[in-house]
Amino acid sequence: MSTYVIGDVHGCFDQFIRLLDKIEYDSKVDKIILTGDLVNRGPESLAVLNYCIANKNITSVLGNHDLYLLYLLNINKGKGDLKTVVEAKNNMQIFEWLITRPLLIQISDQSNKNKFIITHAGIPEIWSIKKASELAQEVSMALTSNASKILKTMWGDDPKIWRESLEGNERYRVIINYLTRMRFLSDAASLDLENTSIKAIKGFKPWFDYDSESYQKMNQYYVFGHWASLNGQTNNPHFIGLDTGCVWKGKLTALRVDDLEKISVQY
Repeated sequence: MSTYVIGDVHGCFDQFIRLLDKIEYDSKVDKIILTGDLVNRGPESLAVLNYCIANKNITSVLGNHDLYLLYLLNINKGKGDLKTVVEAKNNMQIFEWLITRPLLIQISDQSNKNKFIITHAGIPEIWSIKKASELAQEVSMALTSNASKILKTMWGDDPKIWRESLEGNERYRVIINYLTRMRFLSDAASLDLENTSIKAIKGFKPWFDYDSESYQKMNQYYVFGHWASLNGQTNNPHFIGLDTGCVWKGKLTALRVDDLEKISVQY
């Protein structure tokens, strides 16, 4: 039995199946966790979703493109590459499966020595893992209890910084932005959501440039997708980027958690 975390599929169904074949995925015993953005930009978002829904040992954290699909499904209006999904006969099944995916997943390897924290974009250092998990769960509960309201009001770049005093839509929006859209942060953890390159503007740094190195002592690994232009390079083995740009004709990459081996297939 093995557990694999796989980077952003973005509708690249053929590459997804080739990667599962390459790792010799056994749907009866192996587990697959996706880093989000299952859909959009690629050619076969519906096929990716249907395959995942049919396999109980496959799950995912929510990415920003998955949330966008949920929004479109909620208003029953298909656009672009996601029109086929919105108009699918099983669109309600897709909605119900996707909206119950978490924003954060924690797992351990089989030896229980190493801990892996999986999100789409990452976790800012201002949040402990416990705090991030609580906030992720808070948003998940809001999504499942009042999906329409949350999905319609989650758009926007403000607030740019976390404050415990935030309430309602602003609170949900900034939590979602940290967990699904974050790349660069200021020293005060203010979000720069416009810069999608790998070079920070003055006063900002990649979110994974933590000041503390306590995560090393705890054998803690942060696994994320979202930032394709990094091509998986963080220069820190405890922060593992798995979006290697498959939809941009790069690679689709899996991480086997028990030995930290990366396995990829080319687009």
